[in-house]
Amino acid sequence: MADDFSSRRPRRWLKLLVIWGLVLVIVLGSAWTWFTLNWAYSEGERAGVLQKFSRKGWLCKTFEGELALYIVGGVAPQIWHFSTRDPKLAEELTRNVGQDMRLQYTEHRGVPTNCFAETPYFATGFTVIQR
Repeated sequence: MADDFSSRRPRRWLKLLVIWGLVLVIVLGSAWTWFTLNWAYSEGERAGVLQKFSRKGWLCKTFEGELALYIVGGVAPQIWHFSTRDPKLAEELTRNVGQDMRLQYTEHRGVPTNCFAETPYFATGFTVIQR
């Protein structure tokens, strides 16, 4: 009888330890995700031609774009990839593909999954440049 009691007790503690360990991992992972999405590492602006903007992904659909940064005429542009999480901004950007623009963005490093965006650069607004 004493053997049955002593053999059950460690299993119960092991079960509780595993459950609390999983809860801790989930809470810490959620806190890290919230932190990386709400705290900007840097913010700034880039100017160029909005060359491509699309909604991509198999399961997690994200809005992704490409800004062609021209330094001088006749030289191949540098392509800068960005994302946005705002559907209204995505709709406006879609209407302005092919336009020269200044794009405001924030950089969010360390986001644990690409379900939020494929790049660390999140567009927050833009201004069309009239030439």
